[in-house]
Amino acid sequence: MLAIVSFLGFTILVAVIAYLSTRKTNENTTDGYFLGGRSLTAGVIAGSLLLTNLSTEQIVGLNGSAYSDGILVMAWETLAAIAMVICAIFLLPKYLKGGISTIPTYLERRFDTTTKAMTSGLFLSGYAIVLLPIVLYSGSLAISGMFDLPGKLGISEWASIWVCVWSIGIIGGIYAIFGGLKAVAVSDSINAIGLLLGGLLIPVFGLMAISDDGSILGGIATLTAEHPDKFNAIGTDASSIPFHTIFTGMVLVQLFYWGTNQQIIQRALGAKNLVEGQKGLMLAAFFKILGPIIVVLPGIIAYHMFEGQLERADQAYPKLVAEVLPTAFVGFFAAVLFGAILSSFNSALNSCVTLYGIDIYKEYINKEAPEKLIVKKGKQFGIGLAVFAMVIAPFLYYASSGLFGYLQEVNGAYSIPILSAIVIGFLSKRTPAVAVKSGIIFAFVVYVAYIIMSRGFGVEWLPHMLDMQAITFILTMLLMLIIRLVKPRETPYIQEYTNEVDISTWKYVKPVGIAITLIVISSYIVFS
Repeated sequence: MLAIVSFLGFTILVAVIAYLSTRKTNENTTDGYFLGGRSLTAGVIAGSLLLTNLSTEQIVGLNGSAYSDGILVMAWETLAAIAMVICAIFLLPKYLKGGISTIPTYLERRFDTTTKAMTSGLFLSGYAIVLLPIVLYSGSLAISGMFDLPGKLGISEWASIWVCVWSIGIIGGIYAIFGGLKAVAVSDSINAIGLLLGGLLIPVFGLMAISDDGSILGGIATLTAEHPDKFNAIGTDASSIPFHTIFTGMVLVQLFYWGTNQQIIQRALGAKNLVEGQKGLMLAAFFKILGPIIVVLPGIIAYHMFEGQLERADQAYPKLVAEVLPTAFVGFFAAVLFGAILSSFNSALNSCVTLYGIDIYKEYINKEAPEKLIVKKGKQFGIGLAVFAMVIAPFLYYASSGLFGYLQEVNGAYSIPILSAIVIGFLSKRTPAVAVKSGIIFAFVVYVAYIIMSRGFGVEWLPHMLDMQAITFILTMLLMLIIRLVKPRETPYIQEYTNEVDISTWKYVKPVGIAITLIVISSYIVFS
């Protein structure tokens, strides 16, 4: 009962604070609803970035990978910090200069409306079919297991998944659809603090549990002495992340996710000015370096505690939590985890509403629509999309193996085409729209063919998914450059400054970025 009370108390507290923080934001305008009135500060941006990224599929999935492969999977976390540095220094200034609300809007201005429609369609398809259902399902598994809902409610695990999916979906939908970006960002910031505190409890209690003297340092000494192979960041070619892939597809995955993914970058687009946006990204990058403590170390602790005998690696984190977390903390931790689940769900949903309202409805359905109507139609679309995801998510119960790896692999079907378009748009002022549209189609077809061959037909000689993403990216860039040479744009593209926000650069952005990059490199030197 104490666990349930503390769970409800913390969850309601977050909702009340988010409501009070958004009362004065005019959400009948597109900037007010989709970008929080362009008023987000560094702390809010950083918290929202971290919570949007960190959810149950990340916590459970990465710790499961660490259980199998050890610390080398920290690449998913630490290299993200470098990607955020690149975004803060090179990408965000261009985005804010153009005053854009969505990434496809930039591509429309750089190329044409068809390019915008294609990228918006890719984003919406990826979020609706893959991301939203997986976030709901993985979150439901965690909450159902933590509170033992099947036992307490006297229902089957399948039924408890349905209950959790719809509970998370409805609450997350209320935040995202009726609260707008600012409600999402404020609730994320509060939950980020809780997640950092709650997430740190698990490795702390875990290390104390496996230590001979009950201390944290004793637990670390035990792990490094008995499992030195788990602390090798280089790994082998048989690892889930071969070391060479850090320099191929991993770079592209991180650049797309932190620099061009609408779900993520929308927080920085809502910054009150460039300085706040850059500070927010750098703050998030610093905390991302510490991410392995929450999403990698517990997996290694679980490997030692359960002697590597778990049936599935993804059981590592839930079983470790059940084993080491004191009962008094269960409600609080469940509330924090619930907040992380909501964050990933409502952030993706809010981005879908934004993409549909601005890039689809305004452009193709009602060009003369006033801003209030655009917001209204976006909300209606969001409600339909949320229901769609809630119906699909429970059926992942019958395909639960390898969800994290599946998510990373399938994401390439839309991440590589979109990233290719953004990169060529920034680097080449004379590349025409026809080149980018051809490149988007080419990259999508090639990578989907790879997924079908590897997943559907089990072809074994295919390259690693990260290598394949790099190969697809390079071939796509070459195709676009060839078309550019044959049929270049008549005049070079010049981006106009819209004066939406002040784009003066934070004077410390480069020194801080260099420091963060050196810390990441040092972590690989230490664990090699």
